[in-house]
Amino acid sequence: MAAAGGGGGAAAAAAAALWSEVNRCGQNGDFARALKSVNKILQISKDDVTALQCKVVCLIQNGSFKEALSVINTHTKVLTSDIIAFEKAYCEYRLNRIENALKTIQSASQQTDKLKELYGQVLYRLERYDDCLAAYRDLIRNSQDEYEEERKTNLSAVVAAQSTWERVVPEDLGLREATYELCYNTACALIGQGKLNEAMKKLQKAEELCRQSLSEDSDVTEEDIEAELAIIHGQMAYIMQLQGRTEDALQLYNQIIKLKPTDVGLLAVIANNIITINKDQNVFDSKKKVKLTNAEGVEHKLSKKQLQAIEFNKALLAMYTNQADQCRKLSASLQSQSPDHLLPVLIQAAQLCREKQHAKAIGLLQDFADQHPASAAEIKLTMAQLKIAQGSVTKACIILRSIEELQHKPGMVSALVTMYSHEEDIDSAIEVFTQAIQWYQQFQPESPVHLSLIREAANFKLKHGRKKEAISDLEELWKQNPKDVHTLAQLISAYSLVDPEKAKVLSKHLPSSDTMSLKVDVDALENSHGATYVRKKAGKLAGDSQQKEQGQGDVKKKKKKKKGKLPKNYDPKVTPDPERWLPMRERSYYRGRKKGKKKDQVGKGTQGSTTAGSSELSLPKWEHEKPFVGLLA
Repeated sequence: MAAAGGGGGAAAAAAAALWSEVNRCGQNGDFARALKSVNKILQISKDDVTALQCKVVCLIQNGSFKEALSVINTHTKVLTSDIIAFEKAYCEYRLNRIENALKTIQSASQQTDKLKELYGQVLYRLERYDDCLAAYRDLIRNSQDEYEEERKTNLSAVVAAQSTWERVVPEDLGLREATYELCYNTACALIGQGKLNEAMKKLQKAEELCRQSLSEDSDVTEEDIEAELAIIHGQMAYIMQLQGRTEDALQLYNQIIKLKPTDVGLLAVIANNIITINKDQNVFDSKKKVKLTNAEGVEHKLSKKQLQAIEFNKALLAMYTNQADQCRKLSASLQSQSPDHLLPVLIQAAQLCREKQHAKAIGLLQDFADQHPASAAEIKLTMAQLKIAQGSVTKACIILRSIEELQHKPGMVSALVTMYSHEEDIDSAIEVFTQAIQWYQQFQPESPVHLSLIREAANFKLKHGRKKEAISDLEELWKQNPKDVHTLAQLISAYSLVDPEKAKVLSKHLPSSDTMSLKVDVDALENSHGATYVRKKAGKLAGDSQQKEQGQGDVKKKKKKKKGKLPKNYDPKVTPDPERWLPMRERSYYRGRKKGKKKDQVGKGTQGSTTAGSSELSLPKWEHEKPFVGLLA
């Protein structure tokens, strides 16, 4: 017993010494050494709850998250969820098992402050921004410690994400922009709202605050400051790109890449943006930049929409570099991930068109439009564009007219009328006008667009000789503005072919000739600098007026007329022909041409040819117009 007691006492003393070592190493931050002592304690007592907890903490501090999670899962009977919930959820979060981390947090019996903090981070990573915003508001309201500034920064990041990815107009949370992180997040929120100039000013302020903050630390070098500023400069370049200043944006993007920042997410975004600037040009550079978007860990640094945009651009780059199989593979993968998204099917159709498979491309688009009615309008516009490219203008018109929600839009009416005019199908063009006018008559009567369409319809009908059909349109316009003399004149002209009596009645509304006459000073007009022709007065009158002005003054000497020259073959003995001043055809002795000369050679030449004299009967040349589809509202 004594020996056992002595042994037990020795073991207890050893355990106490080990615990002292663990405590000391923990305070010094030497978690590797602390882990060794903890393992020795567990050799003495393998189910010691405190020792197991310390081991998990040491592994987490050393970045060994998988090993820490393995310890937790191995000792579930001892390390219950109430004891180790935070550490388990944190390991899952760091291993990017975000859904598991959420379940672990929600299953904890007690929601500690640490769990609430982690809960906010998890919600942000899951892009559940509304819930995340509520979580951080609750934390800020119920916490008072030195981490308040960090919570406000996270709260502003949530607001920026909502503005950028969900297009939500952020509310003013009253956050004081005292740090460069808060300034940066505010700038991101402004970019989401499209307020680019304001966002640029915020980023400049964030850069200034960042330099001030880091320069206070003597250990921070200029390279460290530039590395910290990389994300701010990247956002500045993005604003430049949105503003169309692509050269400036490209220069700044390349400067950031030269710094070789450690943030793989930042590098991926910059590389993607450079690819979008290059488009189908500078393809070799784009292929190099794609490698940056494939770096390990990128998928955990960016939002779903950012990753999706990168994948879309990879597919487009494959198309531009004639990698047809790669393009099809990427676009098919994107379509399986986002079946309702429009861009994958458009990329597939574009690739088919590059391979001259237009019919297959149109079939693919039609199938998508049938399955996804919400996107049918955009798909059908693309189908119509493909038909126009093939020269099938009438089929393009049929497709465009099948888009019910756009039929009445001025841009659609303009496009259809232009295309039908190109095909010389005036009846269909007028029908398009009629349907659009009827829609506005029912839903938006007497609106500016309604009256504008009536005016254009009337002008179109008059231009193509459809005066009878233009009468109702002209009457409506004149009813809206009885003082419009031009419309009244058009209406009278149209009625003159249908109902002359009605035309006479309407003509009484025309203003009198006196009110319509222009009071113009002819002499002043002729003497003005802009006159190109001045009527000369008769010589005699000019002489009289000159004498009247000068009284008895000297009269100007008349110029002597030069003697006319006679023809070389002039014979004074022969009487000149009195009809010599008349054209040959008008002279009395003209007998016309002799028969048989320069007669139209009927039946000569190639079969089906016509003579020069028949050109007056030929159809006029059509001045080709490209149908303008771009104005669709």
